[in-house]
Amino acid sequence: MTAAGRAGPAAPHRPRRAPGLAALRPGLTGLAAVAGTGLLVGALPWLSGDDPARTVLRAREVEREPDPAVLDAVREQLDLPADPVRGTLGWLGHAVTGDLGTSWVSGQPVAEVVPPALGVSLTLTGAAALAAVLLAVLLAGPALRRAADGRGDGGRAVGVLAAALAALPEFVLAVVGVAVLAVGWGLLPTSGFTGPEHLVLPVLALALPAGGLLGRVLTGAVRDIAGEGWVRSWRAAGVPRAAVQGAVARRALTVVVPQVLLLLVGTLGASAVIESVFDVPGLGRVALAAALAQDLPVVQAAVALLVLLGLAAGGVGVLVHRALLGPAGTDGGLSPELPPPAPGAGRWAAGLLAVLLLVVAAGLLRDPDAQDLTDRLAAPSWAHPLGADALGRDVLARFGAGALHSVGLALLISAVVLVVGVAAGLAGRGRAGLADVLNALPAVVVGIAVAAVAGPSLTGAVVAVCLVAWIPLAVHTRTLAAEARASGFHLAARTSGAGRWHLVRHHLLPLVLPPVSRHALLRVPHTALALAGLSFLGLGAGAESPEWGRTLADGVTYLERAPWLVAVPAAGLVLLGVAAGLVRTGR
Repeated sequence: MTAAGRAGPAAPHRPRRAPGLAALRPGLTGLAAVAGTGLLVGALPWLSGDDPARTVLRAREVEREPDPAVLDAVREQLDLPADPVRGTLGWLGHAVTGDLGTSWVSGQPVAEVVPPALGVSLTLTGAAALAAVLLAVLLAGPALRRAADGRGDGGRAVGVLAAALAALPEFVLAVVGVAVLAVGWGLLPTSGFTGPEHLVLPVLALALPAGGLLGRVLTGAVRDIAGEGWVRSWRAAGVPRAAVQGAVARRALTVVVPQVLLLLVGTLGASAVIESVFDVPGLGRVALAAALAQDLPVVQAAVALLVLLGLAAGGVGVLVHRALLGPAGTDGGLSPELPPPAPGAGRWAAGLLAVLLLVVAAGLLRDPDAQDLTDRLAAPSWAHPLGADALGRDVLARFGAGALHSVGLALLISAVVLVVGVAAGLAGRGRAGLADVLNALPAVVVGIAVAAVAGPSLTGAVVAVCLVAWIPLAVHTRTLAAEARASGFHLAARTSGAGRWHLVRHHLLPLVLPPVSRHALLRVPHTALALAGLSFLGLGAGAESPEWGRTLADGVTYLERAPWLVAVPAAGLVLLGVAAGLVRTGR
């Protein structure tokens, strides 16, 4: 990599912003974010064309006839706004005084509903984030030990395990945990949230996939950092092994810490399914129920709190990143380099993909829609190699037909969000911003907003997933770009007059793109499951779709009688995740 940019005139002097404006910027950003998301939520009834009075009445009393007189009474009682702008401004005016309004459905003050639910979710997701970090550290341990000795990236087995964990469906882990550990063995409670024992199963369901993903990112960071010149110099100079390990670990944590904070806030808004499975009265479940019932005051309060937490976590992530870098982050003391690819990793990835393609091809030769009720929930046999579903349809045929929806769309989304995430991360300049705001929005609320405009469809679900899937990649890019900008060769290139695009092409992209591309590949199974979650709520693919995630959601009901209905699509996602985790994107 070139250490200095092209010679040229000195870069133009940029005037500094007034200190007062810099101090006001976080507050103005937070206010704009809360107002914007509040307006989005407040516009849901107008976007969908539904009468909010009718929706609220349906949520209150399912069997009551919504005649005009009754609807008028509901409008008068709730003082429904005439348009979303006036409604949102009115809600914001009361919110700044601490009045979050009253639930349209229950009549209960929102301040008595949302903050307690937030406390429950913070407890759950905080414990899950801690467990995920511990798991990630354990997974990255072999890589760190080998890096200190100059012996490569720490073994392929750990990377395979991490990628497999990252591809596990959270709601499947939750249901299996209830069926086996709670009902089958009686070791843990099945639901509720009244003691520490109620945390175990929800935390495991959230932490295992998150820990696998963080572990893979951390292992990749250790591998990349171990190839930097200063590590080789330290080893050659005889610096103690423990000191080398500590320095490499600290540098690797600078990449992962912002992802941990992102995970914590993102999980707060996205844990609705887990909270529903375990009957946990958390914020995700409250926000989902309120959004489906168009209980706008509750949704607006929940989203506003999540947005503020997202901005706070983004800002803390930036500060912690700078603190971990120390003086090296400002005086050109970093020297990131491109690591060599691991030998044989591409062959293993190609082999796994070949196996997956063979199974998909075998399924495509069968009819996925043929039904035979005499084969309902039939076990695997010569006639049905992977069993049959609840309607007697061949699971192998459904698996093959669903590959195009699940794998094809997930790969397409991953490619799109990789481009968007890298572009947004390079433009972020090390500040919390739009990515941190959108990360806090529950994906379900985004899906409901898209469905309100375009109607429920697989296309709408793809758009909703794209709107949130770029965020972890943008934060990862932002972190790596900040380190690259603090490197000696980048500062030398700027001093010699290199232009902005030259710096991006020759100094930032070569360092940022390989690890972020690996991160995007690891998220392919997660993207497929995000599509499935929206389909399960009626916002994506229809009930008859062979999409793997939809098949998973339908098969959970028959987990004890026909475990293959869950095992087959889950194995496909895990195989895809492991293959993606083995792909190397270095030079």
